Amino acid sequence: MTPRNIRLYRAADYPRMPWKNGGGITQEVACNPSGSSAAFDWRLSIADVAQDGGFSTFNGYQRVITVLEGQGIQLTVDGREQTPLTPRQVYAFPGDARVDCRLLDGAIRDFNLIYAPDRYQARLHWASAACVFHSAAPTVLVLSAGGKLVVRVNGEAHALPSRYDCLHSDGRVELVEYRLEGDVDACVIELTPR
Repeated sequence: MTPRNIRLYRAADYPRMPWKNGGGITQEVACNPSGSSAAFDWRLSIADVAQDGGFSTFNGYQRVITVLEGQGIQLTVDGREQTPLTPRQVYAFPGDARVDCRLLDGAIRDFNLIYAPDRYQARLHWASAACVFHSAAPTVLVLSAGGKLVVRVNGEAHALPSRYDCLHSDGRVELVEYRLEGDVDACVIELTPR
């Protein structure tokens, strides 16, 4: 088994930047190595949405959104109203879609994966209890939405002590065991190059 390259990102250190359309503020959690907020193959971010309005467009990308805090949002995508999105539900849509958002009951905080589908396959899911999963994806990220989370990667423990801390595991395409322990409320993202 080849050792994994493990990086831990601390929520307190996430850079803050304005939305592409100027409508709010985003905290960048992570993006592909050598990527930037302007040019990337994949990017994870947390956004605070305080009012109804439009989303920025990202031509050539796929977007996946999930609500972290607040009651939820109602999205209208290319003129079609979607089922309301409440916490821990996941919704995917093309980055070039025209998206308007209506808050259901006050401000929310959401989590976003934006990736280039011609370069990556992506999977995003939530874990709400201690669990074990195996993944052959060369890039796996785990965002802690709860309190103190421990992620064991092939048995080696990595602590995520604060809410919204993130573990980033990179390595070869081979089956890796991940164990989530402690205060498990975590979003798992698996990315595989095409």
